[in-house]
Amino acid sequence: MDKEQRIIDKFSNSFIGDDGAVVGKWVYSKDLFAQDSHFKLGWLSLDEIAYKAMIVNISDAIAMNAVPKYALLGLGLPKKMSEAEISLLHKGFKRACDEFGITIIGGDTISSDKIFISVTIISHLSGKAVYRNSAKTGDLIAYTGKLGESLKGLKSLMRGAQIGKNSRFKKPKLRAKFFYSASKFISSAMDISDGLETDLARLAKASKKGVKFSKKPTKNELKSGEEYEMLFTFSAKNLSRIENEAKKARVKINIFGKITKGRYKNHAKQHHF
Repeated sequence: MDKEQRIIDKFSNSFIGDDGAVVGKWVYSKDLFAQDSHFKLGWLSLDEIAYKAMIVNISDAIAMNAVPKYALLGLGLPKKMSEAEISLLHKGFKRACDEFGITIIGGDTISSDKIFISVTIISHLSGKAVYRNSAKTGDLIAYTGKLGESLKGLKSLMRGAQIGKNSRFKKPKLRAKFFYSASKFISSAMDISDGLETDLARLAKASKKGVKFSKKPTKNELKSGEEYEMLFTFSAKNLSRIENEAKKARVKINIFGKITKGRYKNHAKQHHF
């Protein structure tokens, strides 16, 4: 078991274990976005840092079939940060909030040696909540879009090259329109934040199921993290409905396996610690 999971297990209760915590019709999710853990200065501009910090948390809300409404911000910022630089951060937060109709309702700030951003998103369920633990034996397994571009961007940055403003590493593309409309046909889901291999194992473990690949994803597809595409399962009888919703939303659907009885073994390297 990885260290992150050991920490989570210390606080285990019925609310913990998904992309967000469901309390009545509300969903609460939190993510941290930290300099030298998730990005290095120079890789992203300050407005891109703030935008991505917000977007990755909005992705969690969508994966739960919840519509984000409010945000709380925790900011650790260097003392030397100028007014103009703070304005750039604000620009990025505002851009993401305007895109998804979110209001920032509070938070806190402290002085820090590095940029540290904590985002809490408060969302309202648009229908039933979609959990990780509801995959059924025989369900088809799929993900949206294309995987691998975020890892490609990261590798470019690590060797000192530049990447475009629309790189998936800088600007994840969320699938809200598709997911909200298709959610009634989806049995389980989560967003792909730590790589398909790791997140598939989490979904399978939560559902106490195994996985049989019909088409094995490539190494880059399995290991590319921070993609924020949707990983989901659904009954084969709903295939035409899922394909129809994907067509309407202009989203590519990749079916690569089936849920089975048993257990799925994850060999992916953990990266948080």
